Amino acid sequence: MRASVRPRLAAALLALAAGGTGCEGCRERRAEVPVDASDASAEAPRTASRRVGVKVPLPTGWSAQPEEDGSLRFGPPHHPVLRVDLRTGEGDALPSGDALTALLARAFEGFARSDEQLEEGEDFVLVRVKLAPRFADGGVGEAHPAFFGARRVERDLFLCASLPGVSEDEVREAASSCQAIHLQPPPR
Repeated sequence: MRASVRPRLAAALLALAAGGTGCEGCRERRAEVPVDASDASAEAPRTASRRVGVKVPLPTGWSAQPEEDGSLRFGPPHHPVLRVDLRTGEGDALPSGDALTALLARAFEGFARSDEQLEEGEDFVLVRVKLAPRFADGGVGEAHPAFFGARRVERDLFLCASLPGVSEDEVREAASSCQAIHLQPPPR
């Protein structure tokens, strides 16, 4: 039975959470990097740190963009929606829904947070939330949708998070893509 989040995995999930708050006014938004569809693929690039043959099913019009830190970003051109990080050999560290929710509660202590959906299965956990910044005067800003999740594929763990500035529909599509990550059968 899955329970707690291992310290190393917790650090990775917190890093994803900090970068994927989905809250435009909460943090300064990074400049968008144009995605060249001719260079992007939904298949992870073949490098030593990536798993060959992993497929991320994407909505129509979305593509993949590899990042310098080894992660992949997915979304329509010029609008990344989903970030996915691979943790090779850490599939047994898949957190429980309760553990992921508790980690997010700690990560977003300074935000008003409402949990919209928790979904977990044998090989995945997904949490959709709404986050709003809390102001010094006691007020609360506009709530924005966000999603965080993890998917185990064989021995590997894929950590997923929505990125700032996404819509409710994009959060749902990102969660669906994360949940459906799988290995592509080898060519015959």
